[in-house]
Amino acid sequence: MHALETLVKSRLALIFPLILGLFLGGCMTSLPPHPAAGPRTFKNYMGLGFNGVRRSYLVHIPSGYDPEKPFPLVVVIHGAFDTARGIEKFSGFSMLADRENFVVLYPNGMGLFGYLQHWNAGHCCGKAANDNWDDVGFLAAAIEDVQARLKIDADRIYMVGFSNGGMLTYRFAAEKGDMLAAAAPMAASIGGRPSKDAPEWRIPKPVQPVAMMIVHGLADDDVPYEGGVSRYRGGARTYWSVEESVRFWTVNNGCERMTGGRSLNGDAIRLKSWGGCRNNADVALLLIKGWGHVWPGPYFTSDLENTDPLKNFDAAPIIWRFFKSHRREH
Repeated sequence: MHALETLVKSRLALIFPLILGLFLGGCMTSLPPHPAAGPRTFKNYMGLGFNGVRRSYLVHIPSGYDPEKPFPLVVVIHGAFDTARGIEKFSGFSMLADRENFVVLYPNGMGLFGYLQHWNAGHCCGKAANDNWDDVGFLAAAIEDVQARLKIDADRIYMVGFSNGGMLTYRFAAEKGDMLAAAAPMAASIGGRPSKDAPEWRIPKPVQPVAMMIVHGLADDDVPYEGGVSRYRGGARTYWSVEESVRFWTVNNGCERMTGGRSLNGDAIRLKSWGGCRNNADVALLLIKGWGHVWPGPYFTSDLENTDPLKNFDAAPIIWRFFKSHRREH
């Protein structure tokens, strides 16, 4: 993965000190009944309705927020062992929201004292899946909580998730897709098994078609593009392939055909699309050559060599362009 592997290792080495610093001293302002003007990120706590634990989320209010005008909402789901604060930093969605005028919701997974937070995506991961935590229900409740506090356009609610968060995005889109206008799972799979002795699991048939942009790195060793054994996990975990995940959604969305394909950043990015789908729920696939299991944004791409075609690449604006071309169908 050229210079990326060294870069990623140095960047990821900063994550746990960042989390520790936030845990020890990084208190954020709670979301007031009538939020002040943005740009600002607030933290909010919910009740004990989910596995008897108090859940939390961050919400970013953009600089142009107007409480009299309904705003789009983008829900951004962190990966395993990350946090809402971490994915806000890595994804760049809050800065994008300030430019494009939408609200961002960053839910926090379950963990221990703010550490090791993860999600129950069905086949992944860890204690969350083993104990069958109701993370789909938590995400729905968090969205509804933000809707009760801010002026949100219910027909323009979107979800993007990375890794374990991407798998939960797949699951939420299948089980609660009537709440979403579009979704973008990243570095994820619709199903698999945590070990060779465990039963295979995949997301259920979607409650309705959902527009889908699937993002994946072709050098991902954790969730391989071709599916099968996770090389990063040493063979203990297997996943459905990206092609199978795409096919699942094109079939369930009733897409008639592949309608286009083009390259970006030289030949480093390949964007494919399928159209003629029910409810305008088209499907897109964004493939990134030479990219591993890392969020594809400036936090990681800005330090690449100037000759690297992925220098300063940012997937967030591409995802947002896909999102804002879709509204929820009734």
